[in-house]
Amino acid sequence: MNTTITQQQISSYQTDGYIVIENFLNAEELEAWRAAVTEAVEQRKGQKMPGKGIKVGEDDGINNDAEYFNKVFDQMINLWQTNEKVKQLMFDPKIGEMAAKLAGVDGIRIWHDQALIKKPWANPTSWHLDTPFWSFSDRKALSIWVALDDATLENGCLFFIPGSHKETSFDNPGIGKNMDAIFTNYPSFRSSKSVAAPMKAGSCSFHNGLTIHGAHANMTPGQRRAMTCAYMPDGNTYNGIPNVLPDEYLKTLKVGDPLANELQNPLIYSSK
Repeated sequence: MNTTITQQQISSYQTDGYIVIENFLNAEELEAWRAAVTEAVEQRKGQKMPGKGIKVGEDDGINNDAEYFNKVFDQMINLWQTNEKVKQLMFDPKIGEMAAKLAGVDGIRIWHDQALIKKPWANPTSWHLDTPFWSFSDRKALSIWVALDDATLENGCLFFIPGSHKETSFDNPGIGKNMDAIFTNYPSFRSSKSVAAPMKAGSCSFHNGLTIHGAHANMTPGQRRAMTCAYMPDGNTYNGIPNVLPDEYLKTLKVGDPLANELQNPLIYSSK
């Protein structure tokens, strides 16, 4: 894996709120990631996430328009909890260190991983933020997005609005049918220029959870598969949003409690 992070990359990420890293995986590693994710998805038999009785295609209570959103992509969350091969990939401290360096934090915990499979002819992913969905509020939270297939302008590559993470907040319009819904909350970005981020399979991007981003529709008869992981800087506390936390775990939490349960949000890297 290409896990070296330079000071120039850190500066670029902190300025733009995202960065693309070409050739993150070599050919052998890419095949290992593809095989692990495929196996993990098949093992789930449609269960969207552990600890929640939700199947792929059902309303998860998170997005504004479930019928539309379920035709955006298939989403399988926390595969690391149900597949040992994915767990080994997600627990790699070198990837955690990359995230920590880019974010400028000492420790990184997994918030959740997710396989995102944009099916043939799938709907676009509207402009949105990530962190406002999550059960903690941290301006430095971020995600890695690993392309398992070529992500192109035709099949649904990511787009970013550079620098938006510096001005957005935790207001959350969600992800629905309308691509421009987010600009109701953040009208200053309505005239901003977006930047496409096509990637070859095996490349990756990191983006801040408050960077405005979205993706094209899949205008092809092929899949666009990605494996992602959202990262929570160590030391965060529960903000009252359930998000992906299992129902039984939620019963033990109150607002302000530390989110440091190693079975749910493992610490994969610490510089201390």
